[in-house]
Amino acid sequence: MNSNMKILKTIPYSELAMWDVKRYNHLFDYSFENAILLRDILKPIKESISKEELIKNDWRIINKINFQGKLFLRDKSDIEKYKGNVFKVPGNSIIYSKINVRHGCIYYHEKDKTAFAVSSEYPVFIFDIKKINGYYLILVLRSNEFKKLLATKTSGISKARVKVDEFLETKIPLPPLEEQNRIVATYNAKIDLAKQQEEKATILENELKHFVDNELGIIAEQNTNFKKTGLLKYVNFKSLHKWGTDALLKVRVRYKNNFIIKEISKICDVGSGGTPSRSNKNYYNGDIPWVKTGEVVNDIIYDTEEKITKNAIKNSSARLYEKDSLIVAMYGQGKTRGRTAKLGIKATTNQACAVLHNFKNEDILIDYLWVYLMNEYDRLRELASGNNQPNLNAQMIKEYPVVIPPKDIQEKITNKFFKLKQQIKDLQQRAKENRELAIKKIENEIFKME
Repeated sequence: MNSNMKILKTIPYSELAMWDVKRYNHLFDYSFENAILLRDILKPIKESISKEELIKNDWRIINKINFQGKLFLRDKSDIEKYKGNVFKVPGNSIIYSKINVRHGCIYYHEKDKTAFAVSSEYPVFIFDIKKINGYYLILVLRSNEFKKLLATKTSGISKARVKVDEFLETKIPLPPLEEQNRIVATYNAKIDLAKQQEEKATILENELKHFVDNELGIIAEQNTNFKKTGLLKYVNFKSLHKWGTDALLKVRVRYKNNFIIKEISKICDVGSGGTPSRSNKNYYNGDIPWVKTGEVVNDIIYDTEEKITKNAIKNSSARLYEKDSLIVAMYGQGKTRGRTAKLGIKATTNQACAVLHNFKNEDILIDYLWVYLMNEYDRLRELASGNNQPNLNAQMIKEYPVVIPPKDIQEKITNKFFKLKQQIKDLQQRAKENRELAIKKIENEIFKME
């Protein structure tokens, strides 16, 4: 390749395997030292294995490799009903997903690890451990730069794949084994630090999880008011607060300390919001913040993804709530239901948000109530009803009990809660930065950019 050409770019004939411009654009971006074709270091193997042998050896069949390179296997019970041929993956080998390899779906099966089976969609390769550090190899193969190279090699439209020959014709930098080992050690040191920070954050999360309950004397326990006779179960009528077997199976709480307990409706008003008609463009792209449940993530809301207009408020059930109002997500995708937020600005919300506002009780601090609701996340979620997507509703929120200790205890709980929460956030952020830095530093060292 002639990098001195200012107008024309040329490719050596030896590099020309196919007439396809996208396959050669990467050649002009960078070059690296110790370049070698994967074909020169990886040996494809295809060792058929029977279902009987899988069952006998207690081996399983692959389910998938995710974008982070993590392997997932099928249940053992799936072997008998699995259709198609499968092939053994021995220790110290590399496999990749033909469809998603360009997204990082490559897995290194370490030496002495239990074998498993794959379909032909997951090619298997072995290599010489005397020349190649498997951990170095996987760092290269899952790097952003390698993903860019693979993106030029896909074939097909609806389910674009990277064929084995195309994969093996890709070049990677391969320094001497001693240098590979050093690179891996440097990477691992940074990742180990990130893991330590994540573990410390997990310890603090567990401490935070029990802190409020311990301070308030809240004891959660499984409902034991069942009597079983043969195939029937009975429950004491005095323990029956709500019709439905779900309610009987849920965790109940009792209160050890003699603190005041009030329903939320006795503390503040509970409102909701609305979604202005999407068909009217004049209702959106305004300057009034509009909160959706996906933005309710146990934090203070200072801005929103979408904003609506005054006309939108006039012509819908959306209403403007004051700063410091509290939001509880009543329903939404995944773990959204039961999450809370505090408004750091005046804002409207959609109808899936319950908004606590117009606080009438001077005996309770707003931040303490917010802390209390965050602590009640799991128990709030249990209140939800419905089959496909259980929901909370405004009435459930209004009737929810709140333990109200003296203000000095509220302040103590609130201050420590937010202190622990900030420590957790800092640790998680540092761990994330260390992981990103580890990858960036290693990639810059491996792929020496011109």
